[in-house]
Amino acid sequence: MTTFPGTTVEVSEITKGSSKMLFDGIFAAGGITLSQVSVMTGLEPYIIQNWVKRGFITSPKNRLYSREQFAGIIIINMLKESLQIDKICSLIKILEGPTDSELDNLIKNNELYHMYVDMLSDKSLILYDEKSIHKAAEAVTSEYLEKIPGGRAQLIKILVTMYFAHCASLLRKHAEETLSALQ
Repeated sequence: MTTFPGTTVEVSEITKGSSKMLFDGIFAAGGITLSQVSVMTGLEPYIIQNWVKRGFITSPKNRLYSREQFAGIIIINMLKESLQIDKICSLIKILEGPTDSELDNLIKNNELYHMYVDMLSDKSLILYDEKSIHKAAEAVTSEYLEKIPGGRAQLIKILVTMYFAHCASLLRKHAEETLSALQ
C-alpha cells in the first residue's frame, strides 16, 4: 500500500489518472473543509491556516477549500521536507506567472499535481536516473499547451525538481525509520 504524494490517502497502486479520479470523488459535492484537508494531508489545521495567512494558498471561500487550493497544499506538503519554504514559494511564483491574472499562469496547481502523479505511474521511470526522469516529465507534458514561450521547458524542470525533492523526503523518512529500528 502506498499513499498519493503529499497526502495520507492510501492507494494500492499509483496509475495514470488515479489522482484525477481521487479529486473528482473528493470534490463531487463542491469544496472541502479545513478538517477534511487536515485529515487527507496529515497537516495540523493551524499549519494550513498559516500558509493561507502567509499567502502561499488563497483564502477558502465560505470556509471551503477548492481543488486548486487543496492541490497547492498537497504540493507544498510534499516538498516541505526537502526544500526550504522560500524555494517552494519561488516555484509557486513561477507557476503563477508575473501578474495576478490567471492568464499568465504556467499551469494550475491541480493540473500540475495530476501531471506529477501520472509521471510517477510511468513504468519506464528509473529511480534516480536523470534521463529517465526527464523523459517521464516530457511524456506527461506532451499535450501541454504553452501560454507563454518556453512554458513547457519550465514545466519539465519543475516536474523534475518535484521528483527529486519528493524522493529526497522519502529517503529521509526511510533513513529515520531504519535508525529508529536500530534503537
